[in-house]
Amino acid sequence: MMVMPAVDILDHNVVQLVGGVRGTEQLVMPNPVDVARDWVTKGAPMLHVVDLDGAFAKGNNIATIRRIISECGVPVEVGGGIRSIEVAEYLLDAGAKRVIVGTKAIREPEWLTHLAERDPNRIVLALDAKGGMITVKGWQESSGISHEDMFQRITEIPLAAVLHTDVDVEGKVQGINVEEVESFVSGCPHEVIASGGITGMDDLAELERIGVRSAVVGLALYTGKLNPMDVWRK
Repeated sequence: MMVMPAVDILDHNVVQLVGGVRGTEQLVMPNPVDVARDWVTKGAPMLHVVDLDGAFAKGNNIATIRRIISECGVPVEVGGGIRSIEVAEYLLDAGAKRVIVGTKAIREPEWLTHLAERDPNRIVLALDAKGGMITVKGWQESSGISHEDMFQRITEIPLAAVLHTDVDVEGKVQGINVEEVESFVSGCPHEVIASGGITGMDDLAELERIGVRSAVVGLALYTGKLNPMDVWRK
């Protein structure tokens, strides 16, 4: 399984939030480029970078993200506030392996189709669950759409993957919700990237058993509950 460290950027710092709620920072680290580079030094094969300012519509960190892409030497997927084809294309042209879209893609499936057909297998759709429903706007609002409804809409769209974050366990370092992830993976018509609640090697093994091939890990890596030497064995 490929494990990507989460580099979530808010107010020019790397942060880890509980359930995506501002003000719940479990850690704050300056210089996101150095943080990203450190994960690569420890063996990370790919980086998952999220512009939380963009997700919250409070500005953006695109200049910093461009540096991460150009300086860290591993593939990077980028998400957070990507609500136009121009921004998506800018990031792809800057060297991002793939971009992650959520709010606009969920609300405007035609836009998602158009974007994915322009850049097949380079677009990741974020379907983040809270209370069984898909959330939007940086996990601040419910879309009123179920996973099943979205699965039907995206079956024929040439996506790279679907990112599933279980917001109910995100940032709590209490383990994954196996039943939720298993249900999601069994119904999703695309490869799934799992995120939320991953705490130890047992969680990663469980995800692999379910059929997940990629995962995003945040707080467990930053706090040492997951040892990079175990995760990224050479």
